[in-house]
Amino acid sequence: MTVSDVEATRSAFTDGFIVEDDSLRTARVRAAELGVSVPTPTAGATLRFLAAVLDAHSVVEVGTGTGVSGVWMVRGMRADGVLTTVDAEPEHQRAARETFRAAGIAQNRTRLIAGHPGEVLPRLTDSGYDLMWVCGDPTYYSEHLREAPRLLRAGGIVAFGDAFGGGAIADPAARDPRTLALRDLAAALVESEQFAAVFLPIGSGILAATKRAPR
Repeated sequence: MTVSDVEATRSAFTDGFIVEDDSLRTARVRAAELGVSVPTPTAGATLRFLAAVLDAHSVVEVGTGTGVSGVWMVRGMRADGVLTTVDAEPEHQRAARETFRAAGIAQNRTRLIAGHPGEVLPRLTDSGYDLMWVCGDPTYYSEHLREAPRLLRAGGIVAFGDAFGGGAIADPAARDPRTLALRDLAAALVESEQFAAVFLPIGSGILAATKRAPR
């Protein structure tokens, strides 16, 4: 069995281990129709795990999609936790609202903000978030990372989706803007004294980092 066969078998097993309900399955179908990237079931469960470990009360999401990642995170948060999710596409947020409703998530558990994240994030509360999830166009990732130290509390986590760039990040010959942006992001987090970072080989890759307490 080749390495790629082993990885495919592992991915199929881990995703099969996670059982999603009708609301998430429907949201995945809608995402495919809209051309929106959403986390795999295992990646979604990882987000739920991070929210639960942090006992998260406030989560900020960049890239609402159709609500798949949002549902997973809300299900890991405290019962009174609130998800703030930002997306520039109103159609995505309409789909997400339907997903949240179908998933039985109370309306006061989510705050959907339509707008470009680069304009919205600077207006959010300093040290007001336990977890920050970013998924979308990697060319904006470094811009969003600049907001993370201010937005997160000490011990909070920032995580970026699609971090492997479809495998291109490991290919030295790949020099397209998206791949270069992912490499710059990884280098910035690894070299940062404010964060402790790790690559998680889950789904399309998650690059996560926790904000260190002041020394």
